[in-house]
Amino acid sequence: MGDFRRLKVWRRAKDLSVLIYKLTANGHFAKDFGLKDQLRRAAISIPSNIAEGDELDTNSQSIRHFYISKGSIAEVLTQTIIAQEIGYIDKSKFNEIETECRAISGMLTRLIQARKSTNPKP
Repeated sequence: MGDFRRLKVWRRAKDLSVLIYKLTANGHFAKDFGLKDQLRRAAISIPSNIAEGDELDTNSQSIRHFYISKGSIAEVLTQTIIAQEIGYIDKSKFNEIETECRAISGMLTRLIQARKSTNPKP
């Protein structure tokens, strides 16, 4: 536990959020307030929960927040699948987002396992 800004997973999640914000500021997204807002909330939740989890006092509290981040990744991926299917984003941009979501999810899985191993259950 410590400075969440040093976590590579937090930096990648933050960069994904910035990408989502920029992507949803233009085109079809600009007028679709429901999908735009939902996607932005899910994206911002990923690094926010990583940061909060890293700053908490116990590994069990941290792990809970890391799992919430993983759930938000699934939301972002689902919403970008829909956005791609309705023509809001092209296949190339979707692939970029999907790749980042999968990478961040994998990094969180490894972080969770590391935190679990330093706090084994009795």
